[in-house]
Amino acid sequence: MAKLRPLGDKIIVKRLEAETKTKSGIVLPDSAKEKPKRGKIVALGDGKRLENGERAPFSVKKGDEVIFTSYAGTEIKVDGEEVLILSEDDVLAIVD
Repeated sequence: MAKLRPLGDKIIVKRLEAETKTKSGIVLPDSAKEKPKRGKIVALGDGKRLENGERAPFSVKKGDEVIFTSYAGTEIKVDGEEVLILSEDDVLAIVD
């Protein structure tokens, strides 16, 4: 993948694969698959700039698996791979 460097409080996330079966074993066609709201952080910006000019540290780090809001960020394709650029505010939780 080409090197992307997010700016400010932006985060680049690679979505996890969509489920292909329900818990009961029903195979889902592509049209019924919901895009996952979970992904792995692949890059972080420098942090949000505070009023005093300093940068706020991130609550997440590269490699964290996170859950984000449904309509978060902007999807782009880089070298044929889809990634999502979103703000730290769009991240709801870290999956431990």
